[in-house]
Amino acid sequence: MAVPDSPHHVLQLWADFACFTRPEMKVERYSYPCPTPSAARGALEAIYFKPQFFWQVRRIELLAPPSYIALRRNEVKDKLNATAAGRWMAGKESPEPIWADADKGLLGTDQKGRTQRQTMALRDPRFRVTAQIVPRPGHEAKQKSFDEQFVRRASQGKCFQQPYLGCREFVAFFRYVPTLDAEPAPCDYSQDLGWMLYDTFDLQTDNHAPLVDKNDPSQRKPGGWKKIAPSVSVFRARVERGVLEVPAFDSPEVRKPDDERRSA
Repeated sequence: MAVPDSPHHVLQLWADFACFTRPEMKVERYSYPCPTPSAARGALEAIYFKPQFFWQVRRIELLAPPSYIALRRNEVKDKLNATAAGRWMAGKESPEPIWADADKGLLGTDQKGRTQRQTMALRDPRFRVTAQIVPRPGHEAKQKSFDEQFVRRASQGKCFQQPYLGCREFVAFFRYVPTLDAEPAPCDYSQDLGWMLYDTFDLQTDNHAPLVDKNDPSQRKPGGWKKIAPSVSVFRARVERGVLEVPAFDSPEVRKPDDERRSA
């Protein structure tokens, strides 16, 4: 799917802290100096998202040189069960919390429900993201409507959920940038980042499509919705004078799992 010549939207993001974990650092979290395309996409989707399109990030600019801070964080090992949460909301069961600290008397185990991890996070990060809305097949006629709705929401500070930079506790603030005339230039910082995570999903696939026809009892399955498996893609990233140029998702510069299977 070629990226159409649709309008480019510019959004400024800043926060007290940010962490875009480098996967090669294993357990301990060490942040990239700038957001990954998937992290930037997540911030945009927090403001405006519909299954009829996907966000194509084109450029990420660093408005301040990266400054790191060492943090030690407590992370829980368990995840909330969505099915159980539905029963709690319906009043069918009593809510059961995720225990961060416990002993045998509470959980029947001497293992704790949390783990401490060292984090090298970014301090006072400030970025500028340029992206465009790419309608999915059959929804190209809605391009103008999609763009206008995003501009209206972003300009008024509206969002479905507060954006964050890498980790949910690193809450981000945003400002829509209508023109770059009076905006600051990117900082003078360059680094070859090597292979960088592009995204964990196939952006060209409608990840909200139903798995079965729920009106056909013979095809009915629990949930009735597709469970999308991760599809990790990477690209060679280099920050040049504060600017990271992001190739289109369908570009040959973006390596996907299918590419490896075809070359095998």
